[in-house]
Order: sequence, then C-alpha cells, then structure tokens
Amino acid sequence: MPGGCSRGPAAGDGRLRLARLALVLLGWVSSSSLPSSASSSTSSAFPVSAASAQPQLPGRCPPACECSEAARTVKCVNRNLTEVPADLPPYVRNLFLTGNQLAVLPAGAFARRPPLAELATLNLSGSHLEEVRAGAFAHLPSLRQLDLSHNPLADLSPFAFSGGNASVAAPSPLVELILNRIVPPAAERQNRSFEGAVAAALRAGHALRGLRRLELVSNRLLYLPRDVLAQLPGLRHLDLRNNSLVSLTYVSFRNLTHLESLHLENNALKVLHNGTLAELQSLPHVRVFLDDNPWVCDCHMADMVAWLKETEVVQGKARLTCAFPEKMRNRVLLELNSSDLDCDPILPPSLQTSYVFLGIVLALIGAIFLLVLYLNRKGIKKWMHNIRDACRDHMEGYHYRYEINADPRLTNLSSNSDV
Repeated sequence: MPGGCSRGPAAGDGRLRLARLALVLLGWVSSSSLPSSASSSTSSAFPVSAASAQPQLPGRCPPACECSEAARTVKCVNRNLTEVPADLPPYVRNLFLTGNQLAVLPAGAFARRPPLAELATLNLSGSHLEEVRAGAFAHLPSLRQLDLSHNPLADLSPFAFSGGNASVAAPSPLVELILNRIVPPAAERQNRSFEGAVAAALRAGHALRGLRRLELVSNRLLYLPRDVLAQLPGLRHLDLRNNSLVSLTYVSFRNLTHLESLHLENNALKVLHNGTLAELQSLPHVRVFLDDNPWVCDCHMADMVAWLKETEVVQGKARLTCAFPEKMRNRVLLELNSSDLDCDPILPPSLQTSYVFLGIVLALIGAIFLLVLYLNRKGIKKWMHNIRDACRDHMEGYHYRYEINADPRLTNLSSNSDV
C-alpha cells in the first residue's frame, strides 16, 4: 500500500500533463485552421473564440499597394499604375496614389461594391493626370481632402467635382481642394483658357459651397475670372502664391465673409485699387499676405499707401517695398508720403536712348528725300507741266462733248453730217 500510495500522485500528475498537452495541441490546430475556409469542423468547435480573435473586413490589399488596416491607410506610391486599383479595401480612409501614370480619371473611377464609404483623404499628386472627367469623384460620400497637385491637367471637366449634371448634382463633401502646379504646357491647352477652365470647375453645380480651403499655387495665373469665387461662400483659406496675377480688379471677395487668410505672395501685382481695398477691409476675419510683389510707387499708389497705414488686415506690411520706378526702388511703402508719389513722364534711360536714335534716323531719311527732290527739281517741274497739259486737253474734250449734247441744233447738225 505504501508503494501504491506513492505511485498515485505521480500517476495523477502525468495524466494532468497529458491533458494539458492535448488542450494546447487542439488550440494550436484550431487557430491555424481559422483563416482557411476548408477547416469547418475546427471552426465550428470554437465559434466564439474565432470571432473574437480576428474580425476580418471584406476586401484585400491590392498587390501593388501597402495597406494598414489599423491606420485605415492604403499607399500605392510610385507603382506606375495606369488606373485606380479595382480591389481597394472598403475600410480605407486615407488613399495615396502618387507618382503613377494614370493619365485619365474617368467617371466613377472610385465606384466600388461595397462603396468606399470611409474614404476621407485622396492624394493623386504627381500621377501624370491630363484629363479628369465629369463625376470622377462620385460615390465618395466622406471625401474631405483632395490633392491633384503636380499634374498637367489639360482637360479639367466643369463637372469634375460635382457630377455629370449640374442641375441634379448633390453637394460635394469636399472641405480642402489642393490644385497646386496643375497648369498644362501651352501646346496642350486645346485653345482653352486655363483660368476659365478652373473657374468653371469651381462654380459648376454649386457643389463646392462647403469648401473651406483652396490652394492654387504656382499655376501661372494671369488673372482671376470675375465669378471664380462666387460659389464658394464657406471659403476660409485661399492660397494664390507664386502666380502671375497683375491685378485683382475683376475678381470679387465680397461674398467670402468667412475668409481668414488670403495669400498673394510672389505675384506680379503693381497696385491694389480702391474697389479691392474696400472689399478686403469689409471682411471681418481676413489676413492678407502681399510680400514679394513688384509694387509701382507712382501717383496711382497713393490710395493704397494711405490704406496700408490705417489697416491691420495686411500681415507683414512693413516689409512691402517699391520695385519701380528706379528712383523709388526698395523704398518702404509705409514710409512714403503723397509728395513722393508722382507720375513724372520721365522715361527710363534705355528708352530715352531708343527714341533719340529713332529721331536721328527719321531726320536723316527726311534730309535724303529733300536732297533728291532738289537735285531733280527741273525734271519734276517739267513732269508737273506735262500732267497739267494732259489734264487740260482731257477736260476740253469733255467740255466740247457736253456743249454738243446740250444744244439740239448742234445735235441735228451732227447727225445730218453723219448721214
């Protein structure tokens, strides 16, 4: 009995170890067979643990992309893709399709089943896009930020952001639209105004009324069409840096009552006229940035200088300096007085030299012409006499015929003599 008693606990420990080992093996087999659809028996044996261990969302990561389900992000960067991947996972919230060869973005390019209902940020910069068709961003109900920068958009449909029909288009959910450096080469503009194409896309269908940020940096814009901002009442940040804007005379900021920042640095602005100054002053929250523009400090600048001295709208106004005329170069605008601003008709030295040279050439030509006339004065006089005699003979002939036709007797005499 003592021996049997000594063996009893040992045998019980052995059975316990075997039972534990069996449970571990069963758990390992069940966990390894869960992803496979073939192992139905194991998954049915542990239904609760399988559902809680690894919940799967439908859709897989496209082969050319990198996906992070935890961050809800898909990156298809520098893959030379020619179209948007068809098998994007529906959980994607941030989609990066940069550095590809997309060329054309057709209508419904992101339409999927199930839809990409959570997609909020879409970056298509640097993907060689040349055409964006109507309704290209339809079926993206949560899209908030769209970046099309660094694409030569030769053909931007007026309904690219609003759908195919302006009368039935639903409001776009876009809050931020980034269109930096999208101007196509001049040879690819198809005789269309780039400024006009952008304006048509921004105002079509009233779709972008909820837009808060618009960036149009480095697009070589020469002007802003009159109604380019008319359908953007919610705009808060407008970035127009590094363009070629000469004037803001035609554009109106009156309806942008929520505008907070207006960036106009590195343009070709020479002066802001009274209408523009009054509109900017009427916006309650705006901050305007005007650095690095070639301001012309002549008599037309007087109103702007007076406005700058009084307003708090312009940020960094102490840095604004004159670029022209030469005598005013690098003068600070805030330090100018009305006596400094005149419109002298003094031409630049190079232009003065050109006009002097032109006057000398014209005088030389005139002198040569007079000399030729003087040397040929006798021949010219004889030629004038010959012309006078010829005209006299001609007129006498007309006068003789008129007298014959006017007198009936002479007419009858002429007809009898003919007989």
